[in-house]
Amino acid sequence: MGVTKTDLFSQTQNELASLAKVFAHPARVAIIQHLLKSNTCCNSHLIEEIGLAQATISQHLKELKNSGILQGTIEGVSVSYCINPERWSEIKDIFTKFFESYESPNCNTNC
Repeated sequence: MGVTKTDLFSQTQNELASLAKVFAHPARVAIIQHLLKSNTCCNSHLIEEIGLAQATISQHLKELKNSGILQGTIEGVSVSYCINPERWSEIKDIFTKFFESYESPNCNTNC
């Protein structure tokens, strides 16, 4: 087998890119913001809050859950989601290290 494009990059680079992709959709950002405010939520509440179709919300929830950002419980036909605090902390650390790795260069505006 040949080398895939992701094999050209480090595990950290691939993870950062994958997480950035999860955050790259405004509906997922809105879902996360709503869950951060409410601390837990049911799928039907998200439909009302976000204004998207149930199938669309479900697809975004699936992406968030696959990334580990969300955890959920099922009670009958109701599913409640919340932020996974351990994964949230890991993601925060990943992005913090990435952004803090920048050191302002000592050059003029012609760099």
